[in-house]
Amino acid sequence: MTKQQDQPIEDVQDETLQQQVADLTLDLQRTRADFENYRKRTENEKTAARNAGQSAAILKLLPVIDNIERAVAHTPEDLRDNKWAQGVGGLVKNLDKALASLNLVRIDASQGADFDPSLHEAIQFEEDAEGEKEIIAEQLQPGYTLNGQPIRHAMVKVTRQ
Repeated sequence: MTKQQDQPIEDVQDETLQQQVADLTLDLQRTRADFENYRKRTENEKTAARNAGQSAAILKLLPVIDNIERAVAHTPEDLRDNKWAQGVGGLVKNLDKALASLNLVRIDASQGADFDPSLHEAIQFEEDAEGEKEIIAEQLQPGYTLNGQPIRHAMVKVTRQ
């Protein structure tokens, strides 16, 4: 065979190699993209699982927190200056700081605040009130958000203004 006859075979081999390189490059790009999507998805799933676990644990603690706050709010007058009673009041402040560090925030349900059905649960309505705007007349149970999402709505009494 002469050099001229070998040339077409080499051209065919070069084209085949170039096609194989192009195919393998596309496969590598797809694999990289799939892996990046997998990494992002697993990271999101881990974050969601961590948040769900944190939320479940805090929800179990909220009734205890409510009872401690009620106890401190109803401290008898003759025990207000008692060091032990003051210490329990200090525990509530420490508990609030610890919960705030977990991104647990109390929902504003103070008297006169606007009623927001995404944050508040209306348990009672004042029937004789007139007006267009619904506002909170009284907070019956505090509500909380965790990482900006409500985990327990504030139970409130609503009136119109």
